[in-house]
Amino acid sequence: MYQLTFSEQSLAEINKMDVDMRLRMIEQLSSLSDKALNGDLPKVQRDGVSFFRIKIDSFRAYLEPRSDEQLFCHYILPQHTLSDFVFRSKLPISEEQMVEQHSSFWKYVDSLRKK
Repeated sequence: MYQLTFSEQSLAEINKMDVDMRLRMIEQLSSLSDKALNGDLPKVQRDGVSFFRIKIDSFRAYLEPRSDEQLFCHYILPQHTLSDFVFRSKLPISEEQMVEQHSSFWKYVDSLRKK
């Protein structure tokens, strides 16, 4: 069993979840086994760091092993979002976040659906 710590981003995302989802997320992250970390989980390389990507319902958690006993959860991102794609594709996060936060971006996306 690993000690699990969270970044500010991942804690903020967990706090947005309803209680049931929050409990499922914490339970699945805290019950990761050595077997899962040693082969079953996909890895993402970013800036020289290996992250494990874990799918939990409609979210993706990105974890970094810090020692034999500690995992650090850097990001929890909703699946099929620009944020998740940008992280996996190694694009600059700060630019992506600015685009996603801007309301005109979402208006543009909605206008494309109506065509």
